[in-house]
Amino acid sequence: MNIKILGPGCKNCQRLERETRRAVDELGLDATVDKVTDYAAIAGYGVMSTPGLVVDDQVVMSGRVPDADEIKVLLRR
Repeated sequence: MNIKILGPGCKNCQRLERETRRAVDELGLDATVDKVTDYAAIAGYGVMSTPGLVVDDQVVMSGRVPDADEIKVLLRR
């Protein structure tokens, strides 16, 4: 599984990365978590409000920071 955190590196982006890594660990997933900070690359996903969460090249959430439990639901899909 390939997970991307989209955002410039703000506190919300950092929090999303932390919660996502926690969810991945708790689920025991074999996943890579990458940060995408380039605005053109972020816009390429159609995300206009950061942070964004991309799982296997599909945007599953943007514009807010869900907690680890909600992220787990998104990752199980």
